[in-house]
Amino acid sequence: MRKIAVISHRKKTLGGGLDELRVRITDRKVGELLWYEVPKSRKAPKKARKALKEGADLIFVWGGDGMVQRCVDALAGSQAVVAVVPAGTANLLARNLGVPEDLEEAVRIGFEGRRRKLDLGRLNGEHFAVMAGVGFDAEMIADADRGLKERLGRLAYVWTGLRHAGGTTTPTRIKIDGTDWFEGDASCVLLGNVGTITGGIEAFDDARPDDGWLEVGVATAGSRLEWGRLLGRMAAGRSEESPFIRITRARKVSVKLAVPRTYELDGGARGTAKTLKAGILPGGITICVP
Repeated sequence: MRKIAVISHRKKTLGGGLDELRVRITDRKVGELLWYEVPKSRKAPKKARKALKEGADLIFVWGGDGMVQRCVDALAGSQAVVAVVPAGTANLLARNLGVPEDLEEAVRIGFEGRRRKLDLGRLNGEHFAVMAGVGFDAEMIADADRGLKERLGRLAYVWTGLRHAGGTTTPTRIKIDGTDWFEGDASCVLLGNVGTITGGIEAFDDARPDDGWLEVGVATAGSRLEWGRLLGRMAAGRSEESPFIRITRARKVSVKLAVPRTYELDGGARGTAKTLKAGILPGGITICVP
C-alpha cells in the first residue's frame, strides 16, 4: 500500500477535473492519499516539501509548466518521484516527454510508467525543467500572463510574440564554462533542457533532458523581418542555419546585460535582471514517462 500525494493548482482543468483525478487515484491500491490544493503556483513549493517530508512514494503535480517548475525546484536533488498531470496551457514538459493531455492516461503513466531521471537547469538560484530565457521570450510570456492565456490559450503566445517581434536589442556578454563566447547586441538569450519551447517551436534540435548539458542560444534578430526569418527556420527544425541565432551547449553560463530585462523559467516571468548565472543539475529529478 503506497502513500500518494497530489499537489494541484485548483484553477487548472483537465478532463473531469480534480474530482475525477481523486477517483482514478483511489481506484488504485493506495494506502494514504495526501491532497494539497493551491490557488497559485508560487504556493506549491511548501506543499511539495511537506509531501516529501510525509514520505510520499509518488507525487502527482496537476497544472501547467509553471506549477511543475515550482514543484521540481522544491524537490530537486531528492528521491521524489513526480507524475505530471498536464492541466495547463502549454504543458511543454509533458509534451517533450510524451505525457498526453489525457487525465486517465496521465494517471496510468504515474502508476505504471517508466521512472526517468532528468536533468534540471538552475538560473539565479532556481531550478527549471524545460527552459529559461531573458529578453524577447520572457517579455512575450509576461505579456501573455496578463489575462491573455485564460482567453486565448496557446494562441496567446502567438499574439504576444507578434507584438514583441522587432523589439529591443541589448548589449550582451555571455560566458560559456568560463570562456567568452558572445559579445554584441542580442534580443534574446535562451537556455534549454529540452528541444520544444513556448509556442511549440523546435529551438534546440539535438536537446536531450538527460545528457548533462544545457543548450544555449542567443538571438540577434532586431526587426520584424529578421524575426520572421528566424522563427521560420526554427519552425522548420533548422535553427542552426539562421544567421540570427547562435547555438552551443554548456554546463555553466553567465549572461551580463547592459540594462535589466525580464527573465523567465519554464514559461513563468520573474521580473528583471542584468546578470544571470545558470548551471545544470544532472539527474536532478525523477519523472514518470510512458
